[in-house]
Amino acid sequence: MSLITRRDAISRIAAGAIGSSLLSRLNAVGATLRAVSGSTNADRVVKIGRLKQSVSYWCYSRIPLQEFAKAVAEMGLTAIDLLDETQWPVVRDYGLICSLGWKVGGDIPKGVNDKANHDAIVRGLERALPIAAKNGVPNLITFFGNRHGISDQEAIDTCVIGLNRIKKAAEDAGVTVVVELLNSKVDHKGYQGDHTAFGVEVIKQVNSPKVKLLYDIYHMQIMEGDVIRTIRENHKYIAHFHTGGVPGRHELDGTQELNWRAVCTAIADTGFPGYIAHEFVPTRDPLTSLKEAVTLCDV
Repeated sequence: MSLITRRDAISRIAAGAIGSSLLSRLNAVGATLRAVSGSTNADRVVKIGRLKQSVSYWCYSRIPLQEFAKAVAEMGLTAIDLLDETQWPVVRDYGLICSLGWKVGGDIPKGVNDKANHDAIVRGLERALPIAAKNGVPNLITFFGNRHGISDQEAIDTCVIGLNRIKKAAEDAGVTVVVELLNSKVDHKGYQGDHTAFGVEVIKQVNSPKVKLLYDIYHMQIMEGDVIRTIRENHKYIAHFHTGGVPGRHELDGTQELNWRAVCTAIADTGFPGYIAHEFVPTRDPLTSLKEAVTLCDV
């Protein structure tokens, strides 16, 4: 996504997703926060902003959400990832949105690869989609599910059936349902959506601008590597990215095997319009680690 300043980012998100009245509110809140904190554009971590960066709250949940939201806003970020719907309005008071809503569309082992899960997933998403739209949440998450003896071809066919049931509601709401690619080697044994090709085939067949992939770079580095080429070839099927250092899912620093600045530059060069959200677990002072990651990925 091509951004110039944080103010531009908030304006574009709010204007497109949650209307002019809320935009006025967000601008007023942002001005208040700047006055209270005394921060200026020069103090902010985000300087370039071709990529919209977010951060997954579960990795920082020992910090109260309001305190975390204030710190994130002062860094120049515009969103926080993986919040449940009770938290979506909270971060709006800090000029932020939730970039990815969760706990509304199934869970990791029980996903759309099994028809037995479809009714519950569809009900959850159908209920949450208009609430997400009202709160300016651009994405809701669901999962492919664990194998449980299901072949890849059967799983692809079943995923398409399930996601076809929700795509019109997603299109009507203007909110994207993203299905996450996860590794089955280290963190999620048995998960079926563990390779990009599997996920891309499902998204191709569903053929909706509002059903796409969540490409978690940490997970796909473990399973496949070849991250930059894969992103360049498949970016049109991807609506959201997650980061995390490999190995260990910690800071994006010299202990990790990926060149994160190169990866983020490649994503930005595709013209990617969505969010890249940091989903690493800090081992040091959490906000310092986050600032370092945001600086590294500000391309």
